[in-house]
Amino acid sequence: MAKRDSIEAQVEALRARTVDFVSADELRRKLEQAEKEGRPLRVKYGADPSAPDIHLGHVVGLNKLREFQDRGHTVVFIIGDFTGMIGDPSGRSKTRPALSAEEVAANAETYQEQVFKILDREKTEVRFNSEWCGKMSFADVVRLAARVTVAQMLARDDFAKRYAARQPISLVEFLYPLIQAYDSVMVEADVEIGGTDQLFNLLLGRELQKSFGQDPQVVMTLPLIEGTDGVQKMSKSLGNYIGVGEDADEMFGKTMSISDDLMWRYYSLVLCLPDDELAHLRRDVEQGRRHPRELKDDLAKAIVARFHGEEAAREASRRFAQLFRSRTVPDDIPEQTVTAGGNSLVDLLVRTGLAESRSAARRLITQGGVRLDGARVPADTQEIEVRDGMVLQAGKRRHVRLRTEGAESNERQRKSEQSG
Repeated sequence: MAKRDSIEAQVEALRARTVDFVSADELRRKLEQAEKEGRPLRVKYGADPSAPDIHLGHVVGLNKLREFQDRGHTVVFIIGDFTGMIGDPSGRSKTRPALSAEEVAANAETYQEQVFKILDREKTEVRFNSEWCGKMSFADVVRLAARVTVAQMLARDDFAKRYAARQPISLVEFLYPLIQAYDSVMVEADVEIGGTDQLFNLLLGRELQKSFGQDPQVVMTLPLIEGTDGVQKMSKSLGNYIGVGEDADEMFGKTMSISDDLMWRYYSLVLCLPDDELAHLRRDVEQGRRHPRELKDDLAKAIVARFHGEEAAREASRRFAQLFRSRTVPDDIPEQTVTAGGNSLVDLLVRTGLAESRSAARRLITQGGVRLDGARVPADTQEIEVRDGMVLQAGKRRHVRLRTEGAESNERQRKSEQSG
């Protein structure tokens, strides 16, 4: 990797799919210097564990980190356990709620389990910013804050908008980008990667590194991928996400639900399909050689295979086709034994795992997302009469067959008698 052209090849490959890149010349210089010193670059990525699940929106950034690792570099994956207890607008009009230490710790553990489905564990350095932030005295914080001006902070777009609209901005919110920038100082980052909504924070890291006498980090931002609604960026709070920890059927079905136009962005940003191959697929569709549904099926299988394996992907595709093309309920749906007669619909949805919580169950019901034996359940339904064998459905893809107490053993006995 000592030749100039190999460094040029790295720069060109790593800049693919980026939005902001500050800058190619600096990355080239850093690569040359690291090569002379016989060390890898340190590529920083920060995760604020405000929710436990990683979704395909995060995968866009993790893909880029893996590209650096595949070229021999080290990813410094910073879990913002300290920052997560502060709150960050991140382009929102109001502060993200602060979390308890217990919530942050639980989410951070789940994060680590999921990121190594993509990252190379041997080339990843996991750090928690409480390592240094938790040890700072108030005097340390004041001295750090003295390195940044209010004018610099108000250059951040969402702060500027709220200030112009006379909406409150707390000093704590100013501290968040400052702490994120200080993380770059503490780990001596050569490169930092984030979404386009993090550009200000990443650039502030450069400025703070300069004030500490460090070589400023290269900044690379990546697109924010739209969720299944095709409008808002993918977010668990908006319910438009595809989680990397979801089961194969759910992941496959959610991917199939996206629009044909959005499919191309998923091919590019999630699967990292090269531009020339993407253009070839587009021509196939435009010229009628392939149907968009076929390509979306390929996309869904590729995404599921990445996290669950090829066999799970094929089975998910088969079940989806059985359910939606022939409009039949799969034979192998899970069963749940419940009490016959009147049952709270909210309780049933939670008990069967069709809803994560009572609030999520109520939201499903009011949005008309619940069906019983194929018929939509009215939005004001509180209780349903359960009979053995009923199929309860939430959304388009999740089903549970309800078995009443005693009916399951009776069914086994009947089958035994028939076989005898």
